[in-house]
Parts: sequence; structure tokens; C-alpha cells
Amino acid sequence: MRVDEIMSRHVHHVDLDATLETIRRIFEESRFHHLVVLEEGRLVGIVSDRDLLRNLSPWLGTPSERTMDTSSLKRKAHQVMTRAVVTGSAEMDVAEAARVMLVKRVSCLPVVDAWMNVVGIVTDHDILKWTVQQFCGSDPNSVCHTPDRRAA
Repeated sequence: MRVDEIMSRHVHHVDLDATLETIRRIFEESRFHHLVVLEEGRLVGIVSDRDLLRNLSPWLGTPSERTMDTSSLKRKAHQVMTRAVVTGSAEMDVAEAARVMLVKRVSCLPVVDAWMNVVGIVTDHDILKWTVQQFCGSDPNSVCHTPDRRAA
């Protein structure tokens, strides 16, 4: 199976100058954990919810909040993003995408074309869902029948 068969095609993105306040709001309003960063429509970075947490003051929204804590919300995407983004292609085999994610220790692969235009994203959740379907069929509530490894 190919990555383009399991990837999400609607990918949320921000530009290089998006503030952490904007990024935090997007993460709070959505159910995903990664935002691609684009410059002139091309992938230049990625920000994860973990990147956001690492760069925001833990005192935000508490009685101990100070001016310097709220100023962390004004930092920009280009200051916290990962620039060396591990990517995949739409034609890539899903198992190969899973292997790359494990080896590179990333939880998603932005799917790009030859010009670094983002055409989708595949996440660890997409890979897990695909794996379950391989063993259990399309109904995730069905009983899984895995091969008995002791028989070999």
C-alpha cells in the first residue's frame, strides 16, 4: 500500500512569522499535533505540540505568570521549528514510511512533491491504523487474528 492511500490531504500550515500564540490556538482548536511551516508555498519547517510546550513558559495562565512568561507567546515559528524535516513521498510504501519514522524518531512525515510542496501528511496514528487494518480488517472493533509465532 502507498502513503497516498493513508495520508491526510488537508494539512494545516503556518508561515515563518506565525507567533506561538497563534500556533497554540491552532493546536487547542484542532485534534492534530503538527503544523508544517511554509515559505512561498514550500515546506521549510515543522512545529510539533512538543516544540510548543518546550518553548512556552510553564507559568502561563497561572497566578505566578509574569510579563516575561507572556512574552514567550510572541516568539515566532522560525525560532522554534525543526528545519531539517524528514519527509516522504506519495508513492512511498507505507511500511517504508513506518521504518523511516522509527529510524529517524519522528511522529509524522510531511508528504511532499519534487518541489517541496506539501501534498499531505502521514502520522504515527495513520501508520498504527494501517497496521491494525492489516491484522484486523477495516473494523477496528473486530477481533484480530494474528499469526501464531510459536508455530514456526
